[in-house]
Amino acid sequence: MGRFATGKFAYGISDRSGQRYKLNEMKREWNGLLVGRDEYEPKQPQLEPRRKVVDPQALQNPRPDRVEPLDVFVATILVEGPDFRPTVGYAVVGTVTVTTS
Repeated sequence: MGRFATGKFAYGISDRSGQRYKLNEMKREWNGLLVGRDEYEPKQPQLEPRRKVVDPQALQNPRPDRVEPLDVFVATILVEGPDFRPTVGYAVVGTVTVTTS
């Protein structure tokens, strides 16, 4: 099988500007154009296809919704009686309904 010549004295014409360059100093771009070193442009990252980023749709360890009891602790220290022991009062507040539209 034959070999190609080295082409150390050969010239090539730039596909972009039509300028003459030494063939061994020319570079091939990503789009197939043969251009001189001063005209060479690498492929821009914006030309690559976008990587698909998928957001997860499910939780890893889901828990069912539960109703938390809403108790409000109301404490008032009352000084009563001869032994002066504090009396603590406890009360539960009614329900709260939130409607969104």
